[in-house]
Amino acid sequence: MLVREAEMEKARNVPKAISVKNLTKIYGNGFKAVDDISFEVNEGEIFGLLGPNGAGKTTTIKILTTMIKQTSGSAEVAGRNVNANPKEVRQVVSYVPQAISVDGDLSAYENLLVFGKLFYVNRSDLNSRIESALEYMGLSERKDDLAKHFSGGMMRRLEIAQALVNRPKVMILDEPSLGLDPSSKKQIVDYIKKVNKEFQTTVLITTHDMMEADELCDKIAIMNAGRISIIGAPQELKKSVGGDVITITLSKGSSVTQVLGISIPLILGNIASNDGSTLKIVCENGEHAIPRLLEYFEKNSLSADAISLSKPTLDDAFMKYAKASLDSSRDYGDTRATRRSFARRSG
Repeated sequence: MLVREAEMEKARNVPKAISVKNLTKIYGNGFKAVDDISFEVNEGEIFGLLGPNGAGKTTTIKILTTMIKQTSGSAEVAGRNVNANPKEVRQVVSYVPQAISVDGDLSAYENLLVFGKLFYVNRSDLNSRIESALEYMGLSERKDDLAKHFSGGMMRRLEIAQALVNRPKVMILDEPSLGLDPSSKKQIVDYIKKVNKEFQTTVLITTHDMMEADELCDKIAIMNAGRISIIGAPQELKKSVGGDVITITLSKGSSVTQVLGISIPLILGNIASNDGSTLKIVCENGEHAIPRLLEYFEKNSLSADAISLSKPTLDDAFMKYAKASLDSSRDYGDTRATRRSFARRSG
């Protein structure tokens, strides 16, 4: 108990990069897009905001980036109130939206120049900031090329380079790898990790890719219908779904009566189902339990023909707390198709 209390006290003392309290946004038509949400993001974290389309993620982001005002509640970014100090917020936050944000008819350099002016980068620093950001994202050799000639992956790297121009304390990325091929997607994930680690930049990311969220995020909030269902580390969310599931198919020589009547020590897990030949056992740590289960069965004159282990995934946690399928989302598919179409026209 004392250890847990010490951990909680330590967490309370960590500086907050984002602080949202009782945030609500109701649009003019009466639609409540965000419904009394509260969360905090520690400095240096990669924080995932997950949820189906319409969950309220983009509205939350627009409030944090000063594009719209909330109906009630408060939001701070790097200690700056988004309503009272919008200019200061824009100086410390950067935003890469889901839709293509680069201008295809401008060069890579020109795109960063426009962004730097919009986010109040000091004129005397602007050129060196642009050159540094392009070099960091591996685009220096293409700085004078029009963005419309870039691949989808290069466009995304250019957008992240834009976001680095104002040396942000907080970077917000809305579906950064959407529509990219696996190789480009891996590059973007690696760059996000690099920016977070080398610049100590706090990152807030939305994604429909659960593997990406699992790999990147220190903490995740799952939203649904404008509210936050749960917040926790990826491992905590997966664990909350249930334990590991071990499926054991016993040899045909085993007596059905014997199999149906078998019980196992609680320390090895709980039998979730038993049809007389196949057992499904839920346990906390499948890798540790398997050899002990096999040893236990052998002592009881039972042998296994096959054994498999499945672990709860972030997809399972998402389905439990968001109660919606991402893959069936029409809006998501349309957005992905739009990005791919843009990439084809610009290639």
